[in-house]
Amino acid sequence: MKVTIYHNPRCSKSRQTLALLRERGVDPEVIEYLKTPPDMATLTGLLKALAMPASDLIRSGEPEYRALGLAGEGTTESRLLDAMVDNPKLIQRPIVVCGGQARLGRPPEKVLEIIPG
Repeated sequence: MKVTIYHNPRCSKSRQTLALLRERGVDPEVIEYLKTPPDMATLTGLLKALAMPASDLIRSGEPEYRALGLAGEGTTESRLLDAMVDNPKLIQRPIVVCGGQARLGRPPEKVLEIIPG
């Protein structure tokens, strides 16, 4: 079964998750999402597979989050999606996709819920 990881090699959780997958014999497709950012359709599909709103996937500690004024009341999911598409650094990582499901690797072991075997 195909496994994909949306990965940032500079992120320790992302590196740990990738190592965990490989330790389990999984050779995932690695998408460095800062180099190859997801488009709106891909990001929307990831959120559906994660079963979470955009507000749970956005990195609110990033300077871009504050600079874009995303912390204010009334910030819509649509605005958060646009911000993540335009600024992929705002996307939580890593995201692992397998069999139409996805998990955020925080903690890394969380992704094992969707990995067969």
